Amino acid sequence: MMEKNAKIYVAGHQGMVGSAIMRALTQQGYTNIITRTHRELDLCRQEPVERFFAQEKPDYVFLAAAKVGGIVANQDALADFMYDNMILEMNVIHSAWMNGCKKLEFLGSSCIYPRMAPQPMKESYLLTSALEKTNEAYALAKISGLKYCAFLNRQYGTDYISVMPTNLYGPNDNYHPTHSHVLPALIRRFHEAKEAGLPSVTCWGDGSPLREFLYVDDLADLCVFLMNNYSGDETVNAGTGKEISIKDLTDLVAKVIGYQGTICWDTSRPNGTPRKLLDVSKSRALGWTYKTGLEEGIRLAYKDFLENPMRAER
Repeated sequence: MMEKNAKIYVAGHQGMVGSAIMRALTQQGYTNIITRTHRELDLCRQEPVERFFAQEKPDYVFLAAAKVGGIVANQDALADFMYDNMILEMNVIHSAWMNGCKKLEFLGSSCIYPRMAPQPMKESYLLTSALEKTNEAYALAKISGLKYCAFLNRQYGTDYISVMPTNLYGPNDNYHPTHSHVLPALIRRFHEAKEAGLPSVTCWGDGSPLREFLYVDDLADLCVFLMNNYSGDETVNAGTGKEISIKDLTDLVAKVIGYQGTICWDTSRPNGTPRKLLDVSKSRALGWTYKTGLEEGIRLAYKDFLENPMRAER
């Protein structure tokens, strides 16, 4: 168990996941949380990272920093996504180990699983067949991070764990028109269509892919729970165990935002992976389940979007 006054470093504290972990830690009474902005510490540069860990020597690390993006961003910058994520995570994990960190938690993504993995996806399906090509670079980097944690455990007896979230959404999300994920992209698109009085909105693909969504504060709650209750080389899936088609999701977002125009589909655009549902039996067996339903979560996310308009420009 993490002591309430233990020194805890949250890497990526300004991002959606990192900021949610900060909220969860604060709400649960942890008082000694340290952070660094990207300007203060570039995690892609080994020497400054090593210096930071040698000076601060955190007891616990939540590694939530990453270079992230949707289908377009992943396809356009394959090399950047692989290099930045791999260098960043290796620097942090290695420096944590070198400086006696008691426990580290690595945040990955469900895109690490094979494109055509049996559904729902169990943690054991990792590396059993080919990855989805549109985010292969990001997935390979994340797989390397979780494997490095597992190999440190085996070789040096560390207690480093990893958690693989499904699609996330919520406060502090990225609403950039081309570099955001599906749910925040839909929130922005339907909000702007409503404001402009547009008669129709066109979405990518045919709406058939099935997706699972987890509210980010639920993930943060799980992250702290796992840090206190789980040890093991195998990753832990983070999700709801429930899925929805992109078409139904689109209808739900339109409903929450109050857009009443026509929704069209551009089938010349990529769908991405046909289905991505996580098997969450492991986290459930440990005693954790999600709390926020999808419609409630979308309402909370939309409220955050309206209250923080600059997020739409990122």
